[in-house]
Amino acid sequence: MTANADAQPRIKTALERATKAMTLRDSVGKGTAVTSVRLTEGLVCQVEEGDFRLTTDMSAKMGGEGTAPNPGVLGRAALGTCFATSFAMWAARKNLPFESIDVSVEADYDARGELGVDANVTSGYLQIRFVVTVASEAPKADVESVLELTERHTSWLDNIRRPVTATTAYQISGGR
Repeated sequence: MTANADAQPRIKTALERATKAMTLRDSVGKGTAVTSVRLTEGLVCQVEEGDFRLTTDMSAKMGGEGTAPNPGVLGRAALGTCFATSFAMWAARKNLPFESIDVSVEADYDARGELGVDANVTSGYLQIRFVVTVASEAPKADVESVLELTERHTSWLDNIRRPVTATTAYQISGGR
């Protein structure tokens, strides 16, 4: 039995509808997502986008209180959940039954870069690895085909694999 057996027809219909709309008018698929973050106390941040609210904090060893996941957890979660949901979407589109998908995101880091201890060490991850486990009774070649589509079209994976323009605008109030 497929984990998403009940959801697959709904997912497939929604994606077919969206694909058709974007094919007819490409502007339907374009937009700007805006997430707001406010540092509230210590190293705790409140994150808002639409109706959703999240909280982050840093560990005690980094000066936080460890009351919530740190930003790295959310970043790795974004990568892993984006891959898993993308797989489910492609599986629905290709009528691939599956029982489960588990994604483990492993990220190597050197905190010396983030803390400015060594100018030769990057502040970001040194390497990111995905370990993806799929349970499916479908032929292995069919599962691999959907995994290849997933890897090619997972947006957060694409965001880290290719250069994305990132700009910063500073707005300072109350300063002299």
